[in-house]
Amino acid sequence: MALLFEPIKIRSIELKNRIVVSHMCQYSSEDGFANDWHLVHLGSRAAGGAGLVFTEATAVSPEGRITPSDLGIWKDEHIGFLNRITTFIKAHGAVSAIQLAHAGRKASHHVPWKGSTVLTSEEGAWQTLAPSAVPYKESEPLPKGMTKDDIQKVINDFSDAAKRAMEAGFKIIEIHAAHGYLLNEFMSPLSNVRTDEYGGSFENRIRLLLEIVEATRKVWTEEYPLFVRISATDWVKGGWTDNDSVALAAILKDKGVDVIDCSSGGNSAAQKIPVGPLYQVPFAEKIKKETGILTGAVGIITTAHEAEQILINQQADLIVIARQFLRDPYFPLHAARELNVDVPWPEQYERAKKY
Repeated sequence: MALLFEPIKIRSIELKNRIVVSHMCQYSSEDGFANDWHLVHLGSRAAGGAGLVFTEATAVSPEGRITPSDLGIWKDEHIGFLNRITTFIKAHGAVSAIQLAHAGRKASHHVPWKGSTVLTSEEGAWQTLAPSAVPYKESEPLPKGMTKDDIQKVINDFSDAAKRAMEAGFKIIEIHAAHGYLLNEFMSPLSNVRTDEYGGSFENRIRLLLEIVEATRKVWTEEYPLFVRISATDWVKGGWTDNDSVALAAILKDKGVDVIDCSSGGNSAAQKIPVGPLYQVPFAEKIKKETGILTGAVGIITTAHEAEQILINQQADLIVIARQFLRDPYFPLHAARELNVDVPWPEQYERAKKY
């Protein structure tokens, strides 16, 4: 059998294949609530044969949203519809996962189809938070440099969100520490110029992420996996590097993290990213080989054969796909055919399987 369709067990959770639906923001919520769009969007990818289906970045607090239309899990009322989604995903043989996130200084923006520009006060802007009062772009408002109380609130918000995620039926949590959002901002010397125990040295800059991992693990059952998504490099001289990521991954492995989801960039407007097919796969390979932790490869992986070759080369353990899933919700079914693997189709679709 093709490696792409081999099961993998992480703690007590078994994925039927290595294909992961990435965390693709839909910007389609009101007050953080999931709705029919999210049910159809995520449910169709489960019916399409994915092994693991992630929600988009799901805000742990209202101020942690990128836009007013972000999905949220900061109050108990959010649980009900999320449970409807996880129930549907499970019924179609996939595992449901949630990415917990705080946007930090990149919060309070318009949705992409309205330009992703900063909200004005008339449009409902809110005060953004960051490790230091350093904006992502010089033209943007200054974020508030966080106090110790602000930091503790964020830790509590992630912990509370993890409790709600379990009640909603999710089997995997991922902590979002990539793409220039709050935890990535703390990790990078480009955005963190603090002089207390949360700034300066590598050990201090990763402190908040470690505290959130520890707080999450206290409330998230040991039976279920915990992932962390990182930006493996800032793509800027003087910023976070792939060697920093290796060092972090080794520490996270000892803290009970099971998978490092290896993305990159997003924390500096000065970044120069050599975007192209499979351009981030080397990060997953380096972290996997130098630490022994499981990794997810992501970044313009668009074909079954590309995904299969990553696994053959032992560059990663999971294949995390975003844009190709937007184009094709049934990518796994089509990939199985390309790789000559017979996989079950939804009973409702079986008559189209062969002819």
